[in-house]
Amino acid sequence: MSAEIICVGTELLLGDILNSNAQFLAQQLAQLGIPHYYQTVVGDNPDRLKQVIEIATSRAEILIFTGGLGPTPDDLTCETIADFFGVPLVESAEIIEDITEKFTQRGRVMSPSNRKQALIPQGAEILPNPTGTAPGIIWQPRPGLTIFTFPGVPSEMHRMWSDTAVPCLKSQGWGQEIIYSRSLKFWGIGESALAEKVSAYLNLPNPTVAPYAGNGEVRLRISAKASDAKAAKDLIAPIEKQLREIAGLDYYGADDDTLAAVVGELLRSSEETLSVAESCTGGGLGQMLTEIPGSSDYFWGGVISYDNSVKIGLLGVNPEDLDKFGAVSATVAEQMAVGVRNRLQTTWGLSITGIAGPTGGTNTKPVGLVYIGLAGSRDEVTSYEYRFGTMRTRSSIRHLSSCTALDNLRRILCKQNDGCFDNSAP
Repeated sequence: MSAEIICVGTELLLGDILNSNAQFLAQQLAQLGIPHYYQTVVGDNPDRLKQVIEIATSRAEILIFTGGLGPTPDDLTCETIADFFGVPLVESAEIIEDITEKFTQRGRVMSPSNRKQALIPQGAEILPNPTGTAPGIIWQPRPGLTIFTFPGVPSEMHRMWSDTAVPCLKSQGWGQEIIYSRSLKFWGIGESALAEKVSAYLNLPNPTVAPYAGNGEVRLRISAKASDAKAAKDLIAPIEKQLREIAGLDYYGADDDTLAAVVGELLRSSEETLSVAESCTGGGLGQMLTEIPGSSDYFWGGVISYDNSVKIGLLGVNPEDLDKFGAVSATVAEQMAVGVRNRLQTTWGLSITGIAGPTGGTNTKPVGLVYIGLAGSRDEVTSYEYRFGTMRTRSSIRHLSSCTALDNLRRILCKQNDGCFDNSAP
């Protein structure tokens, strides 16, 4: 048996509203151990909605609808479902009473259009809405098929799901197992390269391992089905250990970990400090670091040296080197790192200079060319060259530059400490 999520609303198709309901429901189904293989988004059109229902009923035993339960003419979910199964709508006195009371509590009079929300398929049970005026239904129009409907407002849907839908599903025998997932995060390796390294693990039955990537980061999702979270974690732990050993320093954390948080813990554990000098990222690196609570323990500040005069005056970059090599160069990146480290008297100085685009590139220095400089307390200085590509957006290049700078520091701190501080061990 499996479930299918059907989200109704033209505003979803137009991209006016982010479909967070599908994400929430998918996570909740996993917690109940209910497989779900399809999600559908359909506009406020009864004919197309019927087509979706016909397909969904052929491949799933639980249909979960969100949206289309309001009082306006384009809210057609309940009547379309009833029409598809050839069942009349009936007005529920219980719903009318509930809506009337809610309007009275707000000092308002119920509009006649709200009576539409009291129409439900004959034989359906009411799925109460404690906070809004649009109730849902729980209905079994035929044996082996259960339908749940929810309003599109996320806060209302969440409450209705936890209060009524979950107990209902558990009473039907669901929730005896859960699907628990853990996401391992990697930087500095491509999705295909990582997939090749761990190919032997990609066809496991339980737990399963799947790679996916986005904006420079690669993840491996490990999912296990078991009787409870502890049993699932026990299944995942040995696989995670093996995957991390294969990946080495390309692995940096799991689940909610960020590069900035991991670097921060490494600095804190070694009682070292960091300052940054940024050109093309315009403060983005500093923002990542300061988003972490308690980052003032190790991050002392930064310089946004957008103009060359700031590079010279505040960071001590040699003007002759600027003329000879240009602001986007390994030499200037190294001098920026040394300059900010000395200026702020920190253990480490980290710098970024590059061409974020969309203009400013040349044949020899194209858009996406970035240099990262790193200066340590032992007067060691190094730089790294990256070419992130001319087709990327400005924001993407800035993001990749900041994350890659943090990753370079992370790798050095790990090697320096004969390993890597890990706050996400299984």
